Amino acid sequence: MIWIIGNRGMLGQEVCLLLQQKGIPFVGSDQEVSVLDPLQLEAFAKETGDRKGAGRIDWIVNCAAYTAVDRAEDEPEPCFKLNAEGPRNIARIARSIGASFVHISTDYVFDGEGIRDGSGALRPYLEEDPVNPRSVYGQSKLAGEEAVRETLGQHIILRTAWLYGKYGNNFVYTMLRLMKERDSLGVVADQRGTPTWAFDLSGAILTILQAPYLKYGTYHYTNEGETSWYEFAREIHRLGRSQGLLTRDCEIRPLTTEEYPTKAHRPGYSVLSKEKIKREYHLSIPPWQESLKRFMDQICSSNDLSHPNR
Repeated sequence: MIWIIGNRGMLGQEVCLLLQQKGIPFVGSDQEVSVLDPLQLEAFAKETGDRKGAGRIDWIVNCAAYTAVDRAEDEPEPCFKLNAEGPRNIARIARSIGASFVHISTDYVFDGEGIRDGSGALRPYLEEDPVNPRSVYGQSKLAGEEAVRETLGQHIILRTAWLYGKYGNNFVYTMLRLMKERDSLGVVADQRGTPTWAFDLSGAILTILQAPYLKYGTYHYTNEGETSWYEFAREIHRLGRSQGLLTRDCEIRPLTTEEYPTKAHRPGYSVLSKEKIKREYHLSIPPWQESLKRFMDQICSSNDLSHPNR
């Protein structure tokens, strides 16, 4: 039995759908079971364990998080509660019932300055590279990682970045909406990273859950390749035009970070190395361009125009 916490979020819904399609038993919870209340977590775990035919909880997957990066600068306390205190409470419950724990973290635990290889070129961040978060959000997520490591040995911490998907607000939906409304659009071109389709990340989580062996620890998962927000937006526009999601052109203009200031610091370079997770869990990871096309094909084929950003 698998317990998905945050089952109504963007990633949580994808994980639940995948488990349902595979016929894998799971239960889900969201805000009705507060991760800040150990008694609620304990009661939910006990209720699930007592349910006839439910079976014991073997895995807990935490997809719940405070993700309003800029707002976190003004309200650090609720951000730290959800991103640090919450994972600690979940890890304690996992320890008490003998379950393993998958916790989702972020590229924001790094400072985004990048690390250079022997030739002087920036290289993707490795799991063991020094962390140095520059925002309240990043600091809270790092505190969450540390809380999990201190509390439970049987954990997988998955750092990801630039997440988008069918459920919830994200960069792809925002770009499609703005491209429909405007003749031109400025997008930051000097921040580099890798987009991640929530569907692909959910598949990676399932691979870990079903692995015949377990190698606990910290891993990185994004799609392959790297790009800038500007190049990402241009590809969204190109695909949107070719697939009929956009009926007119929109000029995409490159901006510097200085030209588009935000309250929270954004990493200038946050490409994550996936070599460890590919090696340990034998994952094949698609390039970001391929996954973006599949996602936008999915939007077209479903004719789902109900999203508020669409």
